Amino acid sequence: MDKTTILDQLPYSPPFLFVDEIYSVNDNSISGGYFFDSDLDFYRGHFKKAPVTPGVILTECMAQIGVVCLGIYLNSLENMAAENSHFALSSTDIEFLKPVFPGEKVRVEAEKQYFRFHKLKSKVEMFNEKGELVCRGIIAGMILKSNNSGK
Repeated sequence: MDKTTILDQLPYSPPFLFVDEIYSVNDNSISGGYFFDSDLDFYRGHFKKAPVTPGVILTECMAQIGVVCLGIYLNSLENMAAENSHFALSSTDIEFLKPVFPGEKVRVEAEKQYFRFHKLKSKVEMFNEKGELVCRGIIAGMILKSNNSGK
């Protein structure tokens, strides 16, 4: 599966899509990036005079790249189509070290800790454009097969 196909299969769209590109992906790791445009709506209120990217949004960006994108890739290796799957976050443990401001681009690097029984756990790090570590942690999620019965 190529990088463009992974992006096309993401279950998100703007304004809740926090992946611009995938730089590399393999069975054990993924790297991708996102640009936090200063026009994003949440900057209007977080904080009024000195906007900063909320930690929950940084966590979501890391989860979308380090768990969902990597999960789509790993699913493809098992011939399980992403459109027949749902992704659910199951746990996070994130340490925030530096702020991310409007207009900054970040790089997310994730390393698979384990993937079994459709549960993926990744060690994830986010870096700013200067290469400084912004935040890091462990994120886990479940890849659930869709129930197309309408229930």
